[in-house]
Amino acid sequence: MPILRHHDCPRFEMPGLTVHGLASPRRGAAETCVWRLRLDPGAPAFPHSVTREEVFVAIAGTARATLDGVAHDLHPGDALLVPAGVTFALGNPSMEAFEAVVTLPVGGQAVTADGTFTPPWAE
Repeated sequence: MPILRHHDCPRFEMPGLTVHGLASPRRGAAETCVWRLRLDPGAPAFPHSVTREEVFVAIAGTARATLDGVAHDLHPGDALLVPAGVTFALGNPSMEAFEAVVTLPVGGQAVTADGTFTPPWAE
């Protein structure tokens, strides 16, 4: 069984967002992608949907998820289930960083107004 060391995994940065790609096809996973996500304090929400179910497990801080226009606050230990095709956004209106571990089946993609794509951490 391969071990994917955190310090060896790629890091992706966007304004207010850091993602550490853990398991993905490029790193040997055949069925499930996993990454660690960090939203900086005040990070805005970015509306999109996914083509496969995505699961977030909050491990630190708080965040606000909006699914089909309904807001939900996430706290450490909470799990957020995002069904395929549902418009959703995750932002951090709090004063501390939010961290989560996220899973998406291999082949899952994000859908935005600009098109459909595979996030680089899930490749």
